[in-house]
Amino acid sequence: MIKRFLLYTVFGLMGAISAPMEAICQQTYAEKLGFDKNDKVLIIHVDDLGMSYSSNTGGLKAISEGLANSGSMMMPCAWIPDLFKRAEKVKDLDLGLHLTLTSEWNTYRWGPVIGTGGGPSLVDKEGKLYKTVDEVVENASLSEVEKELRAQIELSRTMGIVPTHLDSHMGTLFANPDYMALYVRLGIEYRIPVMVPAGHNTLVSAGISPEFKEQVRLIGEQLWDAGLPVIDDLLNESYDWRLPDGVEPTHENLMEYKTNKYMEAFSRVQPGITYVITHCSDPSDIFGEITDSGDTRKGDMLAMLDPRLKAYIEKEKFVLVTWRELMERRKKVK
Repeated sequence: MIKRFLLYTVFGLMGAISAPMEAICQQTYAEKLGFDKNDKVLIIHVDDLGMSYSSNTGGLKAISEGLANSGSMMMPCAWIPDLFKRAEKVKDLDLGLHLTLTSEWNTYRWGPVIGTGGGPSLVDKEGKLYKTVDEVVENASLSEVEKELRAQIELSRTMGIVPTHLDSHMGTLFANPDYMALYVRLGIEYRIPVMVPAGHNTLVSAGISPEFKEQVRLIGEQLWDAGLPVIDDLLNESYDWRLPDGVEPTHENLMEYKTNKYMEAFSRVQPGITYVITHCSDPSDIFGEITDSGDTRKGDMLAMLDPRLKAYIEKEKFVLVTWRELMERRKKVK
């Protein structure tokens, strides 16, 4: 997904340019925000809050009792009111918007915040958001995408949560240059940080040319010059970490497996701000009727609660931050 994002960004949003290919990001965005040069700064982030009861329960448990310190909400989903009521009980909760233009499951689905009539190009024959990113790109008009994204931002604010950041469900906004430009523009207009890895991109750029990195770097500069914080790297692997065949998905096995995978992944993190995506859920008896990803999501939650992972982060001296803190730091930098 991230490579596709880079591809569209290079040839769509920024256009073809001939920039000098000196070393990229001599100074990390973490340094620009006042962190030490060698600091490895993590935002440990929970996607898909509001999607389901299980997502709310597991995601907030990972944040309030575990290592996760940020999350993003899917405003079109049915369990958003439950999330907002629970969020009132968690002090200083760092919540952004998982801007949503897809509804990917077969039996549990959602439509746009603006309604079917408000965005006919956004929905399929069931009146729900399209299941795939490709369908959105093929059918959704830019004007109706903008209308829906603004509605999601405004609904969050109306319900009482000012989003601390924006990101994109299933990477849909990275799959079209016009959508990507809109994504960046909305962040700048609303003064909300936007999730775009625009620093050294060590973890996400295997096989990506220096030219690609240069183009993404320019997007980061645009956001930074607009007064918003920018991240250096992205770790988005955990959804695909599945137990080996034949291993029973017990509580203990899931925790041990996922914790080991996170420690291995964190060992590859470089200095700078790295955004770590998790999908923490505490699956109910009916969660399997929505998706078969219950085990990997439960494993994410259990890893966030595992004392071994906490001890590892402390031993390796990682610095945990929220989007709210990054924005406060950015306000102080000229």
